[in-house]
Amino acid sequence: MNNVFKFDINRITFDENYHPSEGTRLTTNFANLARGESRKENLSNALEMINNRFNALADWDNPQGNRFSVELEIVSVDMDINHPESGEKFPAIEILKTSIVDHKTNKRIEGLAGNNFSSYVRDYDFSVLLLDHNKGRSEFSVPDNFGDLHGKLFQSFIHSEAYQAQFEKPPVICLSVSDSKTYYRTDNQHPVLGFEYTPNESSLTEQYFKKMGMEVRYFMPPKSVAPLAFYFFGDLLNDYSNLELIGTISTMETFQKIYRPEIYNANAAAGQHYKPNLKNRDHSLTQIVYDREERGQLAVKQGHFTEESFIKPYGDLLEKWADQYAL
Repeated sequence: MNNVFKFDINRITFDENYHPSEGTRLTTNFANLARGESRKENLSNALEMINNRFNALADWDNPQGNRFSVELEIVSVDMDINHPESGEKFPAIEILKTSIVDHKTNKRIEGLAGNNFSSYVRDYDFSVLLLDHNKGRSEFSVPDNFGDLHGKLFQSFIHSEAYQAQFEKPPVICLSVSDSKTYYRTDNQHPVLGFEYTPNESSLTEQYFKKMGMEVRYFMPPKSVAPLAFYFFGDLLNDYSNLELIGTISTMETFQKIYRPEIYNANAAAGQHYKPNLKNRDHSLTQIVYDREERGQLAVKQGHFTEESFIKPYGDLLEKWADQYAL
């Protein structure tokens, strides 16, 4: 059953001229920026923020702070289902791939895949399945086997010939910290990732990504104001170069400043004990326009799209595949 799915990978440059494709989740960070009257200004400002942050972190042999620039590609993964009734490919996953241009040596350095992470099945799990499961319940609970299918689909992709042929290293996915947890700063300090933080308890997101085969560590990079969550395979601190890690930090911290300014563009930095607060009024806004309320509404619509076009039509096949799936 491991050969039920075939993964097709397509790449699109993320720059000022980017327009979301039909299969792109519109709640995805990069897609949300590229809509509306301010789309071109949004994209230009976001890319400038990424480059400035990269050069601020990669400041050695970089006296003018303009040695490097970051190029981004959107990696779209379509899943071709080997099923008699399947006539279309399902837009399974989208991630970002960074490349670093060194203008001093005129070299292009491969960055990391992952960064942002977009998944229709995750929308279904969190915005449909989880909500339906908790309707009418007095206490929050999680359905049995929550995230199992998504985790196995993701691991199947990472271990597929399609992924291995295009990417040298496993992905690193960088997300926001949870506003329901408290994070404690440790004495462990990395030159690029900064001080490590540990949470007071595991979150549902951590458990969900664990089923994807990924571990998590929390670090607050130099001159940042809040820790970021880094999900990874293997050894985060030793498997990746400083420039690779800086590419991820500069990209994802920029998106978080735009979408969660209360946390990542706060005017006061996290201390020894840190509890993120999405109602924090002491923060600054970027010069980028977006609609946070619309993003929440679209997540539900995208979850129902997944239910109708993927979960329901192929439910029996997906269940059998997941039961037999092994790496």
